Amino acid sequence: PAPPALLPYVPRVPAAALPGKLTATTFALEKPCCAFAGHANASDAVWLAVALANASAAFRNPPSRADVPLYEGLPTARSYMTLETAAAEYACSAPSPAVLRVGGDTACGHRGSRDPCNGPLPSPGPYRVKFLVMGCHGPKAETRWSDPILLRRAGSPSAIAPAPLRRGSAVVLIAAILASLGAVLAAVGLGTVGYGGCAGARPRG
Repeated sequence: PAPPALLPYVPRVPAAALPGKLTATTFALEKPCCAFAGHANASDAVWLAVALANASAAFRNPPSRADVPLYEGLPTARSYMTLETAAAEYACSAPSPAVLRVGGDTACGHRGSRDPCNGPLPSPGPYRVKFLVMGCHGPKAETRWSDPILLRRAGSPSAIAPAPLRRGSAVVLIAAILASLGAVLAAVGLGTVGYGGCAGARPRG
């Protein structure tokens, strides 16, 4: 079969400031409207290939849907395909939303089926992505790979756990001081109340 047509479109993270544009497990992509005009039929599907940046050059387009690399294989294959979408969704007149979210499905990785999973990304990456048009006879067109996309780094529990331990003695000392101060204040307060009570109960002349 002929190799898929290489389209000039380059996927990218939206330039505008968006809530959650990049997180520790997900990132947003601009919707590739008009990118496949003249290269996709209504019956074709558009996929998103996701690969670790240093593995994108080794990615091979699958010959059919049955050969699509799944999300579950990412740790070993270092790439997978997701977001299977009807080509009509990316037509020039396609309605909003204009943003796709990669890694947004927290449940699909446990289904154990051949359904494409858009599960959370397991590491900061960086990742590179491209769109691939698949027809009934295999790949028809593909975009260029994106620039590397680096996710936000989540705090490591092993890195932050020792901090409270180092401050433990200081916390205990402060707590003890506060407890002592509270006791002193309580005693002073009781003494004041007691003095006032005695004065109020003083017999009249």
